[in-house]
Amino acid sequence: MLLREIKNIYHSELDAIYGKEEVNSFFYLLIEHYLDLERFVLTIQPGLVIDKEHETVIFQALSELKLEKPIQHIIGASYFMDLDFKVSEHVLIPRPETEELVRWILDDYKNAAKALTILDMGTGSGCIPISLDKNLTDAKIFGLDISNNALKVAEENNGLLNTGVKFFKADMLSLDAETSAKELNQKFDIIISNPPYVRELEKAEMQNNVIDHEPSLALFVPDEDPLKFYIAVVNFAADHLNEDGCLYLEINQYLGEETKQLLEKSNFKTIELRKDMFGNDRMLKGIRE
Repeated sequence: MLLREIKNIYHSELDAIYGKEEVNSFFYLLIEHYLDLERFVLTIQPGLVIDKEHETVIFQALSELKLEKPIQHIIGASYFMDLDFKVSEHVLIPRPETEELVRWILDDYKNAAKALTILDMGTGSGCIPISLDKNLTDAKIFGLDISNNALKVAEENNGLLNTGVKFFKADMLSLDAETSAKELNQKFDIIISNPPYVRELEKAEMQNNVIDHEPSLALFVPDEDPLKFYIAVVNFAADHLNEDGCLYLEINQYLGEETKQLLEKSNFKTIELRKDMFGNDRMLKGIRE
């Protein structure tokens, strides 16, 4: 079948769901992933025909997109900080806002005079600590998560990307009971967390491909206790950061001031609330006194 005919079918079936530009992006990503073809191939070879095997794969992806399955889950990978990360239904798909948080950390520590000790709390795919490991020399980096399935994905990414992050299982809400874990019995220069922060009342603002296909455990918090993970993280950081160590958080855009107050009450200094590329309160940094 002609590849351009398949592209036309994609638009006829998917434009109403995603819009033309997004469908173009999906199509070119899929032919690059499955057929190893560049996006400009149809300009050069408008009469290109693909074989039945590849045709079947591309149409299977079309069926999954019609069900609003994330394109990252279809191809099993997501691009983050110039790296390809394996993803699955057990971890959040890395977001550009999280990449902004990582770049903030790297900007702050690009000239660090010593090897850093870093902890990522709620690591998911491992995209945050692995990206830091790729960019910080001699850092000792740890990542914790409560999900065994998420930790398997993180460990696979650690191997695929040839990094040395140490991942371990722990529950952010009961870290006092986890102190037997040797990884937690130390002081850190940097603690990072992008914990669950979407309130149930905010589900109406979210797309079906997120609600139906990404892990609720990593997304949602009760309306009546939306900051429960931040309380746990801030309390832990107050006790486990070195003097002048930094806490970095990705936060709910509607609860920026409330989350900032948690750091103020725990005597963090030089607290900065930063907006993301979309103009939403998204990142918070505090320095331990």
